[in-house]
Amino acid sequence: MADYLLFATERYALPILRPLADALHAAGHTAHAWFADGAAASTLPAPVRMLAPGREGLRAAVALQPRAVFSAANWVPPFVAGAKVQLFHGFNVEKREDARGHFRVRGLFDLYCTQGPATTAPFRALAEQAGHFAVVETGWPKLDPLFGDDDGGAAKWRRLAGRRQTVLFASTFTERLSAAPHLLEAIAAQIASGERYWLLTLHPKCAPELFERYRALTGANATFVETEDLISAQRAADVLVADTTSVVSEFVVQRKPVVTFRNRAPKPHMIDFDDPAALAAQLEQAFAPSPELQAAIDAYADAIHPYRDGRSSQRVIAATEDLLAGRLGRLRRKPWSSLLRGLQIRRELGYWGRGA
Repeated sequence: MADYLLFATERYALPILRPLADALHAAGHTAHAWFADGAAASTLPAPVRMLAPGREGLRAAVALQPRAVFSAANWVPPFVAGAKVQLFHGFNVEKREDARGHFRVRGLFDLYCTQGPATTAPFRALAEQAGHFAVVETGWPKLDPLFGDDDGGAAKWRRLAGRRQTVLFASTFTERLSAAPHLLEAIAAQIASGERYWLLTLHPKCAPELFERYRALTGANATFVETEDLISAQRAADVLVADTTSVVSEFVVQRKPVVTFRNRAPKPHMIDFDDPAALAAQLEQAFAPSPELQAAIDAYADAIHPYRDGRSSQRVIAATEDLLAGRLGRLRRKPWSSLLRGLQIRRELGYWGRGA
């Protein structure tokens, strides 16, 4: 059928791209992948065709002339052929101001596939102003496995937990927002008690010493979860403990409670606290949520990602085809700033050959 290119710059993009690759394969298409920067050594399983990292793979990506490039990063090589489709690498968790954060438009993409009403409306307003990109609400491919058939991962964690309640801990890498250094002792005490089973994970960019300290907590009452297995861990867990990581939003989509430590922008659906000694009390509240808290959780989930059918990847493909067929309207030329950004990307990648 057709060739498509998957693009990533960090390991955490792999769970976003894999469901899309599976959907492309099921539709008879071929998915190729070229990864740069922090994802350069990463791979997706067959039938994805991995291109070599570095310039060799980039030259192959250019020669491929894909029908579309799906990016789970903030940028995409503009000189590779095909429609440039933004998938996002996380939810809007308000780590930064809108102009610098989730709603920053860099002039590189033709289509933004938004996750839900909370992000669709702002991007559509930006599209009306700019005119050089389209916006379609599709849901997020990363969450397809959250609502599909269990691949066995979640069942594995549940077997380890036995009859105990299960808590997932996740933390952002942003030092000023990270709960990991502050909650280590409180979590260690919870794990030692054995009352509940803990799944522990950290953002891949967290400091190596934090990884060592959290991995040291594993045993009969806890296990460490790698980034690629995070969705299975979210399915298995009953409650999440986190900070300002976008995992909070991913978890809430399941309509499950979250406990947040010093969240930058706490909301009614969160149980936010600032004293590590209060962790145990917050967990008790999370495992017995009030009707008001559950209603806030449900409302937030509907706003950020109302799709629970596990078919967001198929909607992304359909939206891309609509774009290519002209059914999303005629787009204006990209701004001059995008040409300058394209030159910067060429310089950063060390590629000056011919492209799209």
